Amino acid sequence: MVLLVVMGVSGSGKSTVGSHLAAKLGWKFYDADDYHPTENTKKMAQGIPLNDQDRIPWLCKLHDILMREESAGQSVILACSALKKMYRRILVSGEDAVYSKSDQLDSATGKVLFIHLDGSMELIASRLEKRRGHFMAPELLQSQFDTLEPPSAPENFITLNSLVRSEAFFLQPY
Repeated sequence: MVLLVVMGVSGSGKSTVGSHLAAKLGWKFYDADDYHPTENTKKMAQGIPLNDQDRIPWLCKLHDILMREESAGQSVILACSALKKMYRRILVSGEDAVYSKSDQLDSATGKVLFIHLDGSMELIASRLEKRRGHFMAPELLQSQFDTLEPPSAPENFITLNSLVRSEAFFLQPY
């Protein structure tokens, strides 16, 4: 059983990479965007960045989904921005991570592998310009880059260039 979180700023390719990878592997796929409360999507659509208070209940819900799937022995991929180290700690450890004074990661860290899709502001902005029907206002991209704390040791992660989003990547045999 494997728990993967494909993370990065809006437009980095999380949903595309995550859903394709889940389909290839026969794993469950969840898109964190589907679990935002209406208030969050309204704020983002209006160009208002989310704050920690907006994100924490959402992240706790996503943690619960990951733990439910783990308990069921199901491998799963979650597409989620997970921009801050604290947000990733919540995904791994739940609400306790919010109130922990320690910046140390707990023993549950190894349960989740974060795949950070990294890309330049220019590349991702060009993708957002072409995207239609998404609640995330493109003008919020700078706030996403400002909030991003790229994963670092001892977090359990790999970083991939966001160009991996290309459909050709998924057409290659493994």
